[in-house]
Amino acid sequence: MYLYLQYIKKNMHQTTNTILMVRPINFRKNEQTAVNNYFQEDIDLQNAEINKKAQEEFDGFVFKLKSFGVNVVVVSDTEESDTPDSIFPNNWISFHADGTVGLYPMFAENRRLERRDDILAELEKSEFIIENVVDYTSAEDEGLFLEGTGSIILDRVNNKAYCALSERADENLFIEFCEDFEYTPIVFVANQTVKGDRAVIYHTNVMMCVAETFAVICLDSIDDKSEKKNVLKHLKEDGKQVIDITEAQMHSFAGNMLQVRGEKDAQFLVMSKAAHESLTQSQLAKINNHCKIISSSLETIETCGGGSARCMMAEVFLPKG
Repeated sequence: MYLYLQYIKKNMHQTTNTILMVRPINFRKNEQTAVNNYFQEDIDLQNAEINKKAQEEFDGFVFKLKSFGVNVVVVSDTEESDTPDSIFPNNWISFHADGTVGLYPMFAENRRLERRDDILAELEKSEFIIENVVDYTSAEDEGLFLEGTGSIILDRVNNKAYCALSERADENLFIEFCEDFEYTPIVFVANQTVKGDRAVIYHTNVMMCVAETFAVICLDSIDDKSEKKNVLKHLKEDGKQVIDITEAQMHSFAGNMLQVRGEKDAQFLVMSKAAHESLTQSQLAKINNHCKIISSSLETIETCGGGSARCMMAEVFLPKG
């Protein structure tokens, strides 16, 4: 086993060609998350119509990803639970190359209902190997939260983990995660302007994306100069080209991106149509120097859910039997 783990570490990839996505059943604006997710907005539609539009956007997104050769494992949400945010599975679960699964404590009580054992069983049916489950969910009893790869941005090759602290990202839990999974922690606070005041950003993955050879980040959101300098130091020493986005672009979800592999191991940066359209020609040229872009319209999901393309994709790095 030791030699196997050493092999995994030496052959670690930043990206995967397999992602898990959950098709929504009762998608709507989640009132329990809106208290600190300032990306969520009201929309003048009945919930049934909102869910229908979200399903259409979801299906179009999945179709586009598959057309580029990305392996998408789609499971459906269930009618049994009130889970308006089930479309964002990366917050409650993560899948790692050594066969470990991480389960995470969620801020909103109705989001805790998203955790489902049958999803693990579905992956095992597809010959993915699960060796171990690291479960942090008991922290909910203490009012402590760490919402998966929403809170944590992983540089899997360089064994570094970035985390913008918030109500949904507890520092001690993050350090515990880094000790368990052997990552170097990089901690900072990211803010956004809300009604003239600076407010903490709820998830790291709306302001930062780490890809194989570059990183997209809203540096203006890191108000503390020493923290900003430290984040930049780590990105640059690992050879990442830093592509800076504005706060306005961040609000168009230009930080909520994920690099994936498709047909013939081609690399793609996945984002929403709104994020794509917010980028300047210079920013697009920098990204295209590294990989091609896949974008899809996610307007309803972004408006009501306060999350975008990256939030919808849980990367599957599990080994196959």
